[in-house]
Amino acid sequence: MCGIIGYIGKKKAIPVIIDGLETLEYRGYDSSGIAYYNKKKELKIIKEQGKIAILKNILNLNEESNLGIGHTRWATHGQPSRINSHPHNVGNITLVHNGIIENYEELKKHPLVKNYKFISKTDTEVACAIINSLYNENQDILKSLEESQKLLMGSYALAIIVNNDFEHLYVMKKDSPLIIGVGNKENYVASDVPAILKYTKKYILLNEGDIGIVSNKNIKVYNQKKLVKKKILEFEWDLEAGMKNGYEHFMLKEIFEQPKVIEQTIKEYINDYDFINLPDLTKYNRIDIVACGSAYHTGLIAKYWFEEYCNMEINVDIASEYRYKKNFLDKKCLLIVISQSGETADTLASLRLVNDKKIDTLAIVNVVGSSIAREAKNVLYIKAGPEISVATTKAYSAQALLLSILAFKTSVDKKIINIKEKEQIINDYHNLSLYIQDILSNTKICESIAKKIFKANDIFFLGRKIDYAIVMEGSLKLKEISYIHSEAYPSGELKHGSIALINKNTPVISVITDENIALKTISNIKETKARGAYSIVLSSLNMDNNKECYDYLIKIEHIHSLVEPILPIIYLQLISYYIAKLNKRDIDKPKNLAKSVTVE
Repeated sequence: MCGIIGYIGKKKAIPVIIDGLETLEYRGYDSSGIAYYNKKKELKIIKEQGKIAILKNILNLNEESNLGIGHTRWATHGQPSRINSHPHNVGNITLVHNGIIENYEELKKHPLVKNYKFISKTDTEVACAIINSLYNENQDILKSLEESQKLLMGSYALAIIVNNDFEHLYVMKKDSPLIIGVGNKENYVASDVPAILKYTKKYILLNEGDIGIVSNKNIKVYNQKKLVKKKILEFEWDLEAGMKNGYEHFMLKEIFEQPKVIEQTIKEYINDYDFINLPDLTKYNRIDIVACGSAYHTGLIAKYWFEEYCNMEINVDIASEYRYKKNFLDKKCLLIVISQSGETADTLASLRLVNDKKIDTLAIVNVVGSSIAREAKNVLYIKAGPEISVATTKAYSAQALLLSILAFKTSVDKKIINIKEKEQIINDYHNLSLYIQDILSNTKICESIAKKIFKANDIFFLGRKIDYAIVMEGSLKLKEISYIHSEAYPSGELKHGSIALINKNTPVISVITDENIALKTISNIKETKARGAYSIVLSSLNMDNNKECYDYLIKIEHIHSLVEPILPIIYLQLISYYIAKLNKRDIDKPKNLAKSVTVE
């Protein structure tokens, strides 16, 4: 969840590191810091609580240095403070860390550090002290890092500089993302490629247990004491994809990128009227879908699609629960894991759990070469490009779309959907980006709704069946970026307690797309109206005979139900955005949240 950047080469290191940290802001953080050697070969460590701008203001960006490391911290052990911020230094070792050292309390009592007095509350300082003690014993940093791997339990991506070694950066990885950027007589280390995209698109992906020695001219990677040959990869996105390009926020830019993302994803998997690059799922009796946050909500939508159109048993679980529960798996089961970053810790752990049982796995991810992409038996990529805003928009839509296409293909393979219906659905897919463009061409609808309800303390969302899955994402989006308390309920549950929370002018946002149960939902909305609620309804159905159930109606294009559920979320994303903007929130970097959740 933290961001790591390191540099060694011919440029001034401080501006390069600050550029990298600013690019990594989207990951979420509460403090930042930098360590470097200056022209006098003095080690300087400067760190501050709060925004990177605070750190930047106290740095001399012109100070000569060709070697340094930087860090953005999202607090896990110890509150946000200068003392708990990274980099940490113990003796000869200075390092930054992403991950969690699970046995850090136990390690504090280890003979290697029994005489050391810890000054921070972090697990990272413990790792630093252990590595320093090992280095003091043998004066060999590679051997020290190899020995530390036997002691450190948990997850870590480490970037390290060693006292009086002005020619090398050292890295070590386990269960947290880390790459080495390859330049011309200069090299980089980073948590994510966007941090170095301004300088190079070439990078080396580190695997579990890798230890890297990086100089300005050479990169050596070892694993289990053996030198490993590494392939140099090239990042497929460009720097412009990570820029705002005139939009006020990355979130708004990414909302407006959805027509293009939808088009690219469809082209990847549907060629005219045939499917391409997609697996056969008909051999499975059951599918488990596992994810976190918004990705979990796409799984809930997929559950309805697969059950309705494929007659398949689908279980959807939050990854942090799935990895600890008893799962009844056999060779006729498939696990689908969904993650934008491909590094989500609980999702990755669930994948590994199922891999160990020799059950088939399929990953849906956005980042090529990510841990989940590498470890799943099969992988499908959404074509969303880099998503910088912490609150996902375009990646969510692309995930939902890809799951829809998978369910569609499976239904066709099982001969449940006939040829005529297949052609209608494919036409709806091909027109989907146009429908979304129509929504984005008139955002004033969402702005006007936001102006009506942005001062509310509580906002509730209602839906049934697939509409309930949709409003769960709408509610999450709202609370993520506006900090307004929000809940999503199956509308039939209202009378079982939650209707007690409805007061005069309480906003209630409902989605109605399923004609079979529309009247049920309408009755539930009327119950909230009878108690004074301000009702906003999004529907693809004819609501002329039910005008009394809403104060504001958003009409959704009525298309096939394998495609239609992607439309209402665009409105809900926009409403959330404008509510957050009216409340003057930090929309792209909401408090306490991180983009890539790489710790449990």
